[in-house]
Amino acid sequence: MTRVVAEIEPKGPRAPRAVVWRLAAAIGLTVALIGCSSVGVRDEMTTPIVRNPDAAAPRTDAEHERIVASYGGVYDDPAAAQAVARAVGRLVAASDDPSQSYRITILNSPAINAFALPNGNLYVTRGLLALADDTSEVAAVIAHEMAHVTARHAVARQRRAEAASEVNRVVANVMQDQDAQRLALASTQLSLARFSQVQELEADAIGIRTLARAGFDPFASSRFLSSMARFADYRSQRGGASRNPDFLSSHPSTPERIAFAVRSAREIGAPGIGEQEKDQYLLGLDGMVFGDDPTEGFVRGRSFLHKGLGIQFTVPAGYTLENTTKAVLGTDQTGTAMRFDGVALPPEYPLVDYLGTGWVNGLDAASIKEATVGEYATATATARADGWIFQIGLLRKGKTVFRFIFAAQEGQQTLENALAETMGGFRKLTPEESARLRPLHLRLLRVRAGDTPERFADQMNGVERRIELFRVLNGLAPDAPLEPGRLVKIVSDS
Repeated sequence: MTRVVAEIEPKGPRAPRAVVWRLAAAIGLTVALIGCSSVGVRDEMTTPIVRNPDAAAPRTDAEHERIVASYGGVYDDPAAAQAVARAVGRLVAASDDPSQSYRITILNSPAINAFALPNGNLYVTRGLLALADDTSEVAAVIAHEMAHVTARHAVARQRRAEAASEVNRVVANVMQDQDAQRLALASTQLSLARFSQVQELEADAIGIRTLARAGFDPFASSRFLSSMARFADYRSQRGGASRNPDFLSSHPSTPERIAFAVRSAREIGAPGIGEQEKDQYLLGLDGMVFGDDPTEGFVRGRSFLHKGLGIQFTVPAGYTLENTTKAVLGTDQTGTAMRFDGVALPPEYPLVDYLGTGWVNGLDAASIKEATVGEYATATATARADGWIFQIGLLRKGKTVFRFIFAAQEGQQTLENALAETMGGFRKLTPEESARLRPLHLRLLRVRAGDTPERFADQMNGVERRIELFRVLNGLAPDAPLEPGRLVKIVSDS
């Protein structure tokens, strides 16, 4: 959340009217991506280009710049870039179209994500590289994205979407029976979603074949999909709790993809074939930033701390925080959501007046209250819109106004206490606290005889449920022992 002031346009008396954020929804970038699996991005020097010598270099375009900016920039790590470039070079030679040029960008984001643009721009996040346990797993992800490009999935998907749009228009204009109309529209939407799911499985199959032809372990795809699923469970704090599948999702369910990946690999050979390059890959991760970028602030449990802004606050028990380049987001198990960000506002501009400038719909003017929290002036209010209730809190620190917004569907628990507790704990960091606040990094350690996962987990700090995270990061099943001699990843701020 480093650009809390600079990237959020200051709002004044003529602020444009805007709909209140739907905070319970996922916040992401809408781009023409051939998107792939995701588990919530500073210079171009770490974006290797792999291409046929006779092919033209992919041009830098606005879409690329938007993606990079939205993911916090490019992650500058020569060792990581070199590891990715090595894998890509082998994959291009073994792909269905070796003449296709690729530009690989490592995004400075802790999210577990990878995706592609039709022009050959491929993106992997720092978080994905940290989760992978060997070169073959990274290669599996990249091979999948390359398959989307060589199979021209984006073009096919756009044509299918255009056809679906035309069908929907005709149905809406022609059919008088409302129930039949809804059924036809739902059928069209389901067909389009299933088409995207088929593309994902096709890309999995092509990617695994490419992986094997390049000499990598074809079972790496299923291993990494399993690690992604376990990391998602860790993040959601739901363990192995079942989730209702979204049948309109553009991706198959993770169990379906894992089973498909295993079958595809078995058609090539038995487990044990192909290279993994485990130690070589892991040694390149030593020192990699883990989790939040230091310039964006830090999430530590239920607290958010920002060294540059010199602030800290803590959300109520039950909330899970996620730091993004635009805001700090939080959710709890009931579906209540929270957003924290900031705007530049002249010190003489009243907070009450700012609440009424139109950036919040459904504002209840009678609910506006002014108060102080320590040395800070505050204002709070309630808003209602589209079946949602919002509790809004403003807190002024110099030329910055920090905004806390809690949201829940009408009829749920009151949010006033959650807002009051969070704002009440807002304070400056002391010089000693700032000095102790250091970013988390991956550290690589060698397992010795008698070592246990618990011993390594005890050396981790700055993260929750350490033993669970240690096992996920190292691809260890819940009861799997450690093999002496292997490298393992831990997370530490030292």
